[in-house]
Amino acid sequence: MNTVISVKIDKDVKASAQEVANSAGLTLSTLVNAYLRQVAATRRIELYAPEPMTPKLEKLIEEVEAELKSGKTSKSFDSVEEFLADLKS
Repeated sequence: MNTVISVKIDKDVKASAQEVANSAGLTLSTLVNAYLRQVAATRRIELYAPEPMTPKLEKLIEEVEAELKSGKTSKSFDSVEEFLADLKS
């Protein structure tokens, strides 16, 4: 037996989720049903929401990538002890 639920969702989130579902050949309803079945079966709620990139983080990543490309990085270490010994020298 089926039942209907009504959920308020951000318009853009719904559109994005429908796009993902459609690309997999599913309806949004099927996608929601599958997730709810997973929650019921595993008794776990798993959510993933990536943090948006901030301009500050993008700048830091660019700086690190530039350092890596130019070779301005420390040497690699095989152990913490080796790292600490290098710091003391």
